[in-house]
Amino acid sequence: MENPVIILGAQSLGTTALDAFTSNDVVVYCLLDDDAKLQNSELNNVAVMGNTDDKELLKLLGKKCEVFVATEDTASRRSLTNMLRDEYEVVPVNAIHARASVAEHAWLGHGNLISAGAVVASNAKLGNGCLIGANAVVEVGAELADYVQIGAGAIINPGAKIEEQAFIGSGAIVVAGVKIGAKARVGAGSVVVADVPANQTVFGNPAQKV
Repeated sequence: MENPVIILGAQSLGTTALDAFTSNDVVVYCLLDDDAKLQNSELNNVAVMGNTDDKELLKLLGKKCEVFVATEDTASRRSLTNMLRDEYEVVPVNAIHARASVAEHAWLGHGNLISAGAVVASNAKLGNGCLIGANAVVEVGAELADYVQIGAGAIINPGAKIEEQAFIGSGAIVVAGVKIGAKARVGAGSVVVADVPANQTVFGNPAQKV
């Protein structure tokens, strides 16, 4: 990546994104955050400047800077991504840690975060804005829709399908061919052996409705 990056969000997700970019020697120009307490400070020697809608800084996007959206709330990340596309005609870049493994024939959308030690296998598919935690594995042919979050160490087995905005907790296993519905939540350490309907929360081994 030739251009420096502006990260929108300077909390834990922004820190993880910053680590991913710096691991690849990508320059992070600054971070922006709406929390006034974080502004005019530094995060790992990178300045935290104004709000996430700072027009003076955002006008650098495109030819001079890339952008990554790292706000904690999914609705906020979606809203900011739409704003960037509509007002600045840019889409967020992917933040892939140097110690992650992404297969040549995996398919990635825009604005995904793939943390250290994570694996995205061949023919796996990620939509936009997905968050893949450290050491998580997305196996062959698994599909993640937009804004899916996979916790650290979770395993998505071959052919599993995770619908939009679903959350898979740390260390969970979704077995081959299972479908997780939109906005469903899978508790940490759970083993999911059957389809989970949209908006449902499951936990345990085997995972059951909570």
